[in-house]
Amino acid sequence: MLPRFLKIEPEYREYVWGGLRLRPGVLTAEAWIIHESDHVASGPLSGLTLEEIVSRYKTDFLGRTVVEQRENHFPLLIKLLDCAQWLSLQVHPNDQQALELEGPGKNGKTEAWFILDAAPDAQIIAGLKPGTTAEMLSDMIRHGTILDLVQYIPVKAGDTIFMPAGTIHALGPGLLVYEVQQSSDITYRVFDWNRPQTPTRVLHIDKSLTVANPAARSQAQSLPELADGESQILCQSEFFTLELLNTKSKPFTLDTQRTSFHSLTVIDGKAHLTSGSETVTISKYESVVVPAATGEYSLEADGSCRVLKSSL
Repeated sequence: MLPRFLKIEPEYREYVWGGLRLRPGVLTAEAWIIHESDHVASGPLSGLTLEEIVSRYKTDFLGRTVVEQRENHFPLLIKLLDCAQWLSLQVHPNDQQALELEGPGKNGKTEAWFILDAAPDAQIIAGLKPGTTAEMLSDMIRHGTILDLVQYIPVKAGDTIFMPAGTIHALGPGLLVYEVQQSSDITYRVFDWNRPQTPTRVLHIDKSLTVANPAARSQAQSLPELADGESQILCQSEFFTLELLNTKSKPFTLDTQRTSFHSLTVIDGKAHLTSGSETVTISKYESVVVPAATGEYSLEADGSCRVLKSSL
């Protein structure tokens, strides 16, 4: 039987730009908090991956809308990123480009960031300066002078940035970020801050030029102050919807309507989720997937709580 809540065990990635906030004492760049390779942490399906659960329960798990949109796998990858240094300047393909460049079964990577914490001078790169042409981009990438073309944007905690495929971008030092994206790990590096290339960390100049859109750029959207029991859609696209829930004394009643799973991550406080006789508690930076078949459920705070909810 499919449980109404699946608490997820994250996987960790160690890259050169990572910090110490995700696993104190261990340099860690990324926590993959919800991905098809992640395992269920507890309950009757403990130890199974989300990929295995999709194969067993498909529509009951993913939801009608997700399956109708041709998804036969878990379609999102959600991460926490601890950026102690600049990430590589990079770009991702769209679905059609991924198919053409990487082959059958590959999809593109559109993503969004929610800034959890930021140093006072934190910034990101989010596209290129207005007026940049494809010829200018090609010349400056090949000559290592691409930084003269990029658009730097200051960011702070609570900002949301939507990053469509084709946008050249990078996260800067001093950031802790929640990222929701299509389930794809296709990254084409444009520039890597003069770090030495290794077999697992190379530049992808030709592919970058194929998929990069010189006119693509993004802006940071500031978070409005939310009252107790209030929610706000931060980002909505054909690939995902990202919503922030804020509660102290007023619980939320949520409903998958059997159309899409819900992915919930606590970013402040502690939350109790209840449906029928099943209850699960998640603390800060812990995550739960709510199968589409769960339907209506409640979310209550233990004290005060903020939760990010991603769904299709």
